[in-house]
Amino acid sequence: MQPRNMSMSGVVDLAAVKAAQEAKAKAEQARAEAARQGGGGAISPADLVIDVDEAGFERDVLQRSTEVPVVIDFWAEWCEPCKQLSPLLERLTVEYNGRVLLAKIDVDANQMLMQQFGIQGIPAVFAVVAGQALPLFQGAMGEAEIRQTLDQLVQVGEQRFGLTGLVVDPEAEPGGGAQAAPAEAAGPYDALLEAAVRALDGGDLTGAVQAYRNVLADDPTNPEAALGLAQAELLQRVQEMDPQQVRKEAAEKPGDAEAQIAAADLDLAGGHVEDAFGRLIETVGRTAGDDRETVRVRLLKLFEVVGADDPRVIAARRALARALF
Repeated sequence: MQPRNMSMSGVVDLAAVKAAQEAKAKAEQARAEAARQGGGGAISPADLVIDVDEAGFERDVLQRSTEVPVVIDFWAEWCEPCKQLSPLLERLTVEYNGRVLLAKIDVDANQMLMQQFGIQGIPAVFAVVAGQALPLFQGAMGEAEIRQTLDQLVQVGEQRFGLTGLVVDPEAEPGGGAQAAPAEAAGPYDALLEAAVRALDGGDLTGAVQAYRNVLADDPTNPEAALGLAQAELLQRVQEMDPQQVRKEAAEKPGDAEAQIAAADLDLAGGHVEDAFGRLIETVGRTAGDDRETVRVRLLKLFEVVGADDPRVIAARRALARALF
């Protein structure tokens, strides 16, 4: 298993939208299967921190990541910073009460995993969510920063992949064999959302956009459909663009609303979030009337692509307010 080079606070990987949605569907299927096989009981707090090796990685990390975000602590006995970080991670994992699972991997005994994750030094902390690996941080980190990282991880697991976590019972015996929380009943829009995933899988962006719109027609506040629609529409807009021509026009016409909007779409699709936001905020300051409103509306749509809680969106909203008033 090769980890993906991504982070929760990083760029929204538009090329991986389909993969993320498929991962969520697989997570839901895995929880349903676990429930059919008798899973769903409570686990002991002691079972929230586990030692993992190469032989058990798929079972203990990849499979469990379809139930709960799995934090991976790469450590070694000789590593002095590890002796401070590891106990802190263990304590916080227990405090999070089933919202994350901690997998401890001794790098001396598991060199292959260390190489697969591309680790250059320890301590190094990763996470796996619905089968997808992402780096969290390397080296020592304070408790407040770790809590903030774990909060973001839990939010990603819940909002993007529907991970509900584990049920923890302080009275349960350690190693009791319980697995996941009970699977939730299928939502009323699951079929339509799956249709959107299938459309993306087939390269049918128009079909994906329509499927998301069908959900929003009945449930205007559905967060998964709103995010999926914003991302699919962006991909749809940029797929026919000539990037070189778009950037040439944007450079030659700094006050042209449509030229800057097209370039901002390319910026965001290419992962340059701050560039996209900054371009449109500057254009708001250069334009007036209908042009200014058009730019403002497009900027709000790009906020939806990245997510309202992203710190770059929060900062850009403040900058937009200053530009407008």
